[in-house]
Amino acid sequence: MQRLHFDDITMRYSSEGGKGTLALDGLSFSVAKGESVAIIGPSGCGKSSTLQMAAGLLQPTSGKVTIDGAPITAPRQDTSLILQDFGLLPWKTVRDNAELGLKIHGVGKAERRQRAERALGLVGLQDFAQAYPSGLSGGMRQRLALARSLALDVDLLLMDEPLSALDALLREQLQDTLLALWQAQGYAQILVTHSIEEAVFLGQRILVLTPRPGRVIAVVDNPDVGSDDYRGSDAFFERCTDIRKKLRAAVEAAEGASHA
Repeated sequence: MQRLHFDDITMRYSSEGGKGTLALDGLSFSVAKGESVAIIGPSGCGKSSTLQMAAGLLQPTSGKVTIDGAPITAPRQDTSLILQDFGLLPWKTVRDNAELGLKIHGVGKAERRQRAERALGLVGLQDFAQAYPSGLSGGMRQRLALARSLALDVDLLLMDEPLSALDALLREQLQDTLLALWQAQGYAQILVTHSIEEAVFLGQRILVLTPRPGRVIAVVDNPDVGSDDYRGSDAFFERCTDIRKKLRAAVEAAEGASHA
């Protein structure tokens, strides 16, 4: 993948006897090969719908979502989506869960085992291959979901609030893991989050969306991602403050328009 592109996307969900819900309106942005982009915005502004379209699970009402110029009409083997609940199968072992995507794509047993074990090693779960998800902590289950994606050798990783259920310290530890793996593996990634700090820590660019219907109201460049002690730096604080102001202004503008 060289470029993922959203071109003037509208997404309307239908409802009986009404016009439906307009979730996205005029959404346009691109993600380049190896780039990390974070998307932040109020609840209900279409962030999850955006990821589902990138994954080929949802088609826009109008506009085009393309990879290297070709429309995304179905899920592709080189894209992986991590959901909030991790999507693990509780009756399968850690290794079997890591192999699941490979099995779905028809990869042979020996290669599945090799690639799954390599991915588990990348996230530090190689010693838990025979365990079950119920015996893992929240952070370990998150790492397992990540390992399942890495086993596929994806070029595009999509993450929908993957750390939202974790405590603050564990969340930071997993953010460090996500950053290190992205830097080492070189895939493009899109992170949807409600956390401004998380967006700034992981996104080379942060897209700020308006309240529903969502559209990009600001793009914040973040070139210091991955620099030493970034969380404790003045640049980190300033970018968080800038995004917080942009979000607040977008919400206040939407509230003012609704009362006009």
